[in-house]
Amino acid sequence: MSSFFDGTRPGTEIEMYGRKYELPVLYFRDDCFGLFFRADLAKIRELLPSDKLHPLVFLGKKAVIAIVAFNYIDTTIGPYGEVGIVIPVVYGSDPPPRLRPILKESGFPGFGVLVTHLPVTNTLARDGGRGGWGYTKFVADMDFTITPEFMECRMFEEQQHILTMRVAKKGRIRKDSKPLVTYSVKDGNLLKTTIPQTGIQRMSLLPFGSFLNLGDHPVALSIRELKLGSRPIMSRYYLERSAILPEGEVIEEGVKPLDGYFGEDRDGEHEVKYLE
Repeated sequence: MSSFFDGTRPGTEIEMYGRKYELPVLYFRDDCFGLFFRADLAKIRELLPSDKLHPLVFLGKKAVIAIVAFNYIDTTIGPYGEVGIVIPVVYGSDPPPRLRPILKESGFPGFGVLVTHLPVTNTLARDGGRGGWGYTKFVADMDFTITPEFMECRMFEEQQHILTMRVAKKGRIRKDSKPLVTYSVKDGNLLKTTIPQTGIQRMSLLPFGSFLNLGDHPVALSIRELKLGSRPIMSRYYLERSAILPEGEVIEEGVKPLDGYFGEDRDGEHEVKYLE
C-alpha cells in the first residue's frame, strides 16, 4: 500500500543558523483548528507585498482573514505549537467576482494564504521558518486544550496575552487532500510554497460556541486594526491531518517587505491537555 510520505526520504540536508534540517519537513500528526472572520478590505490591501496578490472579497465589501492553530504532535523536527494569522488571496489575477465557499477556493488558480504572523513555541521552528521560507515567525507560549466538545489555544509572549481561540467541534465531515499554498516574503522576493496535506476535516458556517479573544500584545493590536467582525463566519478543524513542507519557489522579485514581529530570543512554553 502506498503511503502519503513515499519518496520523501532520504531528503535534502541543509544548515541554517548553525542547525541542520532535512527537507521536506514531515508532519505525521497534529491538532489543527481555525476560525475565519470578515476584515476591513482597505486595511488588508495595505498589508499585501505585491500588486499581484488580491484578497478574497466577502460580499463585495469585506476581506477575509483566518487564524489557525497547530499543535504539532509528531514531526521530523519534534513537537511544537504554531498559530498562523493568514489572509486568503489569489495571485496573478483578481479573485472571482463573488465569494464561493472558502473550501472550494483552493481549487481556483493562484489561491493561497499570505502569512502575516506565524508564532511558534521554539527557536528551531522560528529560525528554520524565517531562514528557509521568510515566514514571519516569533517565539510565543501556547497552551492547548483538546476536549470532546472543543479545541482551544491560549497564546502569550511570557505574561502578555496575545489571543485565546476556541473552535467548537461541529460541522460537516469531509476528506481534504488539497495542498495548502502559502505566500511569504524572503530577501525581497515573493515565495510560493505548496504544502501537500491529507486529512479529514469538519467545517461549520457561523459556528456557535467558537470564539476569538484578543489581548493587548502588539500582534493582537495589529489584528484588531484590521477590524475583524465580532463573530467568525466559518470554523474548521481536523479529525486527523498529515502534511509535507517542501522548499518554496520565487514567483516575483522586488516586492515590499513583510517582516512581521520578531519578539525575544528565547524558547517558549508548549503545553497540551487532553480532557475527557
